[in-house]
Amino acid sequence: MIEDTLLILKFKYGSSDALCRIYEKYRDYLLRLAAGLIHDIDLAEDIVQDVFLGFAQSGDKIKLRGSLKGYLRKCVVNSTYNKIRAIRVRSTSNIDEVNPATEESNKPDRWITCSEESQRIRDALVQIPSEQREVVVLRLIGDMKFKEIASMQTISLKTAQSRYRYGLEKLRLQLNGELQR
Repeated sequence: MIEDTLLILKFKYGSSDALCRIYEKYRDYLLRLAAGLIHDIDLAEDIVQDVFLGFAQSGDKIKLRGSLKGYLRKCVVNSTYNKIRAIRVRSTSNIDEVNPATEESNKPDRWITCSEESQRIRDALVQIPSEQREVVVLRLIGDMKFKEIASMQTISLKTAQSRYRYGLEKLRLQLNGELQR
């Protein structure tokens, strides 16, 4: 947190090195979060790039009340939801069918590990209902508290906890091969 405060101050005074450090520090985390929500590596990268571009362009106006990580996380989650809404409006296809992350996305510069196990987890995540998947991803990858998730999704705390519990159970069943498509 102290490092982030110093980085923000340096960034506000024009340090491009500070912006680079912020990007390097949070890029992978934010990519995992966006990809977990949208299931498309290319779109996730676009979202994270757009968030950082907006962040870079509004550096002199930024006034953080919480953590930098939380601020960037919220920006990525909101941008991801906006992208999902835009895709749903433009097409009649389900978001889970839009360019899912596959083993073909294993370019050397990709952050995602394309091992059999990680592919299996991604495939299983796609199979659980989106409301549950979002809570699981926000909790496990986004490292958000249930209270934050509930507030963000405008649901009750108990609903967020239930979706998480049911999502984990369905994920477990998927990974153990007990749930059929």
